[in-house]
Amino acid sequence: MSRLNLDDFSELIERPDSGVRRDAEERRERLAVPPGALGRLDELGEWLAAAQGAVPVRPVERPKAVLFAGDHGVAALDVSGRPAGGAHALVRGVLDGASPVAVLARRAGVPVRIVDAGLDCDPELLPEDVVRHRVRRGSGRIDIEDALTADEAERAVRLGMAVADEEADSGTDLVVLGDLSVGGTTVAATLVAALCGTDASVVTGRGGAGIDDLAWMRKCAAVRDALRRARPVLGDQLELLATVGGADIAAMTGFLLQAAVRRMPVILDGVVSAACALVAQRAAFRAPDWWLAGQVSGEPAQAKALDRMALNPLLDHGVTVGEGTGALLALPLVQAAAALAAELPVRPDQPLPHDVTGEDGTD
Repeated sequence: MSRLNLDDFSELIERPDSGVRRDAEERRERLAVPPGALGRLDELGEWLAAAQGAVPVRPVERPKAVLFAGDHGVAALDVSGRPAGGAHALVRGVLDGASPVAVLARRAGVPVRIVDAGLDCDPELLPEDVVRHRVRRGSGRIDIEDALTADEAERAVRLGMAVADEEADSGTDLVVLGDLSVGGTTVAATLVAALCGTDASVVTGRGGAGIDDLAWMRKCAAVRDALRRARPVLGDQLELLATVGGADIAAMTGFLLQAAVRRMPVILDGVVSAACALVAQRAAFRAPDWWLAGQVSGEPAQAKALDRMALNPLLDHGVTVGEGTGALLALPLVQAAAALAAELPVRPDQPLPHDVTGEDGTD
């Protein structure tokens, strides 16, 4: 197997169909509801039509929440509100239906898939379908050592690519992407700081579980030290993921890139998915056209990453729990936009041109 080069995705990823988007915009102008009256829902409907290559837009009927799980060695520095090596408890909470994302997914009828890329626990603690793809047990402490070997980083990216292919092949029409990690926000802050050229204090937040001032200072120091190790490898995204990423981070990056190749829209959740998206954008500049930012998480690194990618979050409700919760909350908004774009009546004096289906050319 030849060595993976993430830059190759730049040639593989195309933008959503701009011609279809223009058709969707023209259709919107002919609807009975005045243009602008639905605010951002119009934009969402047009974006989704372009992603599907269909006018009128099709309903989002088979969404899936995909959560990548992993532990990060940097959590041993007491930079997280959760215990180091404790991400398996987050996974168990989702499996048992006791976490916010599990409750919301159950209510919305959205299946949840958990992929263990790098949990630091005995595999026997979790179901086989969760742990069977694990790349390694935990990721290295990025302030003093590499998170992954070069081989592990490539395996993790390929894992994410394979998961994206499986979802696209199974008919998933939109993915809600999240993470189940301990120490992940420290890694994410490091990646965003490295790619945006900022200092540790500018990007370091308090994480989903919340930390006190002393822990925040430890976290800043860890990001600062990891940044020193990240800057020399900024020219190679795969090496960057190996140096200061993690198995789950690399897998999510691979997932985002391959999802864009497969023309499968993705709603990003918090700072971890935003950091992965920023790495993916560095490899393929068209890739962000396939993503939506679900919510404002309150993490400064997320705000900086989304600004760099020109992604405007759909929601801002102060939800910091992570785990895909904010992105799942945004899903009904996207579904509503699709329904409105497809089902609102046309003004009697404005007959529609022949619709575009993106499949067989018929109405």
